Amino acid sequence: MLERLQKIIANAGITSRRGAEELMLNRKVTVNGRIVTELGAKADPQRDHIKVEGKLIQPSLTGSKRYFLVNKTRGLLSAVSDPKQRPLVMEVLPHPMRRGMHPVGRLDYNTEGLIILTNDGDFTKLLTQAGKVEKVYHVKVKGAPTDEQIDRLRRGIRIGGTQTAPARIKEIERTREGGNTWYEVTLTQGRNQQIRRMFDATGHSVTKLRRIKIGHLTDRGLAPGQFRELTLTEVNAFSKPPAPVRKKKPAPRKGALARESSRGPSKKNPRLNHSSPPRKT
Repeated sequence: MLERLQKIIANAGITSRRGAEELMLNRKVTVNGRIVTELGAKADPQRDHIKVEGKLIQPSLTGSKRYFLVNKTRGLLSAVSDPKQRPLVMEVLPHPMRRGMHPVGRLDYNTEGLIILTNDGDFTKLLTQAGKVEKVYHVKVKGAPTDEQIDRLRRGIRIGGTQTAPARIKEIERTREGGNTWYEVTLTQGRNQQIRRMFDATGHSVTKLRRIKIGHLTDRGLAPGQFRELTLTEVNAFSKPPAPVRKKKPAPRKGALARESSRGPSKKNPRLNHSSPPRKT
């Protein structure tokens, strides 16, 4: 079946769809020996010979989709390769399981916590859309920012000429020794080093940063450096719309309640009187 090349490449776990487009525009993709740069081009992953940077995409890579939750430690790069030969988060997986996998989004080199590895390009696109999935972090900063400074971060500030989205921030611990403060920060954005740059703007640099939650997934029971495969239920939950929030009915105003009481019992229920609770039977 014919599919867009971007989708085929993303489903093979090589990169995201946007990354696939860049590879095509840079003449890095061939179909049956012909360089393809047209972004609307289609191919059959089961019949056509599709190569990315000279490497053949195996048909099997476009079928079976897998998803792993990793509790990343510091000192690992969130990438599939690195010209500087630094350790990669991919290396947490056994070697046979790494084929076609890529990280969903990124965690900075010195940031620890949860990150997902998958070979499903559509899933990656879903999770990396701004405002789609909440991510929760525990952040340790030097000193104690003022309430006014934290309120600024909550509302959003300009970083690199762009306004950050509103964030939820609450203080969870203030250490006496060294005067450091821990915060829990919830974001729906994923800009490069966003939390570090936010707190740098207050004059209080981040000394430790850990992601503890991605959507409904938490680090509970997953030790640093470990991974587990996600269940189909956990994966599908990301595509479900959030449950609607039930609005509470506003309490009656005092004046309205007094007027109702002055009218006496209701005609529909003569035993009901607002001046006293109903008797228990």
